Amino acid sequence: MELAVHYRTAIVDGLEVFYREAGDPAAPVVVLLHGFPTSSHMFRELIPALADRYHVIAPDHIAFGQSAMPSLRDFPYTFDALADVTAGLLQELGVDRFAMYVQDYGAPIGWRLALQDPGRVTAIVSQNGNAYEEGFAEPFWESVFAYGKNPGPDTEAPMRAALTLESTRWQYVNGVPDPSLVSPDNWVHDQALLDRPGNDEIQLKLFRDYLTNVDLYPRVHQYFRDSRVPLLAVWGANDEIFVPAGAEAFRQDLPDAEIHLLDSGHFALESHLRPIAQHIRDFLHRALA
Repeated sequence: MELAVHYRTAIVDGLEVFYREAGDPAAPVVVLLHGFPTSSHMFRELIPALADRYHVIAPDHIAFGQSAMPSLRDFPYTFDALADVTAGLLQELGVDRFAMYVQDYGAPIGWRLALQDPGRVTAIVSQNGNAYEEGFAEPFWESVFAYGKNPGPDTEAPMRAALTLESTRWQYVNGVPDPSLVSPDNWVHDQALLDRPGNDEIQLKLFRDYLTNVDLYPRVHQYFRDSRVPLLAVWGANDEIFVPAGAEAFRQDLPDAEIHLLDSGHFALESHLRPIAQHIRDFLHRALA
């Protein structure tokens, strides 16, 4: 029997936060945290693949997907602020313990949730969600870090290029052996949201804030060592944003981390939904037993 997915909106600190929800509310919670430039849309097929066993919640970050997009004057647009909204949503929903799936931007948001209250995170699934400098692909991150350290017209130009349809499409198909497996609906959907008036300045603000995530890494590593949280890294091995060394690095602090490298790219769910879903189900069945 296919379980229904509900599309809901909660008010957190006066902001509308959209989220997808499925599964028995009494079941263990799995929170899915999306990356850039997508939304909970990236989990549209994974949610029903997990909801027979888990209570699945997938929010849209502020200024992504169907969530509110306040102006720069009305919201700070830092990763701290995005994490605070996510924490507020979970509090609103009465979620006090959860496993989390993190991808791209979802990783630094998830790390902040864990650091706020380490005991509430029961397990972590990282799908190209970075926590180590070894994971940064060159030259992709050179431009991001240059902009973060010295914002200006010269360093901003590559960041504006990252907001184009060409770049969005590249994130989906690069590294995928058979790009015909990846629906163009993905980049058309994401780009339509990126192109909303004012969203470019919001995304540039988040690019400038990305260095705060790197600064947080030593605390994240200490959290891993102290908590020994069960962790599964299921990684698109051909990703030219976060390379496989970022997956393997988890074992520096979590020797028992389970790592699977897939013949895919940054958005590996689009080409490898079934193996990823099976890895997650097997892992959570053991981790949450």
